[in-house]
Amino acid sequence: MAGMTPSRRSLIQAGLAAPAAFAAPSKPHPLAAKLAEAMNAPVLKRSLFDRPVAIQSIELLKSGKHYFVRARSKDGVEGYADAHSSVMSAAYPILIKKVAPYFTGKDARDLDKLLHEAYVGGSNYKWQGLPFWVSVAVVEIAILDMLGKVADKPLGELIGSVKRRGIAVYRASGNRGNSPEAEIGYLQKIVAETGARAIKFRLGARMRYDDASTRRDLALIPLTRKTFGGGMAIYADGNGSYDVPMAIKIGRVMEAHKLRFFEEPVPFDYYEETKEIADALDIPIALGEEEMSLRGFRRIIETGTAQVIQPDLLYFGGLTRSIKVARMANLAGLECTAHMSGGGLGFLYVAHFASCIDNPGPHQEYKGEDDTLPVSSSTSSLKSEMGMLKVPTGPGLGVTFDPAFLRAAKPVTA
Repeated sequence: MAGMTPSRRSLIQAGLAAPAAFAAPSKPHPLAAKLAEAMNAPVLKRSLFDRPVAIQSIELLKSGKHYFVRARSKDGVEGYADAHSSVMSAAYPILIKKVAPYFTGKDARDLDKLLHEAYVGGSNYKWQGLPFWVSVAVVEIAILDMLGKVADKPLGELIGSVKRRGIAVYRASGNRGNSPEAEIGYLQKIVAETGARAIKFRLGARMRYDDASTRRDLALIPLTRKTFGGGMAIYADGNGSYDVPMAIKIGRVMEAHKLRFFEEPVPFDYYEETKEIADALDIPIALGEEEMSLRGFRRIIETGTAQVIQPDLLYFGGLTRSIKVARMANLAGLECTAHMSGGGLGFLYVAHFASCIDNPGPHQEYKGEDDTLPVSSSTSSLKSEMGMLKVPTGPGLGVTFDPAFLRAAKPVTA
């Protein structure tokens, strides 16, 4: 339920948390078989297509400062995806040489299989990491946009069942190191711009903490609640800044002021320490932005290491893989609230994802409109209005790219 804080201890009492994070369990997890089934089940609704959709080309293009992908079928249907320009400016050879060849010439209806082939082909699994998985994600999203146009279905209907057309958003601050008063002023500004009824701010000093950052943390948490009142949902991101004792100390202050989740209290791969913090606190722990393994997410869920599961739709390799994570989290009664990296059209990917899964959190990240690509929609303003973003209902992503932007695009070669 929106605004409610899930009970950590109720999950433990239900037997969904194992006694030691990432240690070999003494007996099979009660959900093990169902989690494995959810992890391995196909996602794309192949039944929507009565004939092959051959992928003629996958192109990486650049227009102005923006990188984007165009997928084209042999019948001339085109799909597009923003390519996370800050990553792609360095990662583009991987997309061109290591990813695109595994999709070109194939039947797009086999998308689930093609994603696996792109991972194992040419020993690409040895290359996996953010540059590889972002490349996979943006190719996948362009193909999904293309398939949506073929089937005349919005993206959410290709990979799930659309359950909601309006998405409540939270605005996140990227600031760290400013004074609590300055941060409050910034949060008030971005709330006023979007009407958001949820906010997220940053704590610690990013992968470390010091006396100054701790003073800021301990002042900012209560000041935020005092300023915005009990009706505002408040989230906070530690970006791996703490050790276990300090994370627990900060977490107890967050609990006292009814914050809704505590994201990445310790470095993201400190699984045992994260679980120790989760077991000590009632506030849900959010984790997953940096996770790139399906089995890794399964283990996080099995062991109760985190209670809000956060795949980054681009860092993790796209919507198909993230749907599998959402399915596993849902089996364990956990929220799956996608993380959004960068700007561009990331807010749109998050909106489509949240529209069709069973267990989105009450608010989805919205970074604003400063860095988006020139697109329009006849079914959505693509803006947060009174804290809600309307999910486009047109085919695929449901947006149209500015023709001038497309005409100015140049192919990127490795």
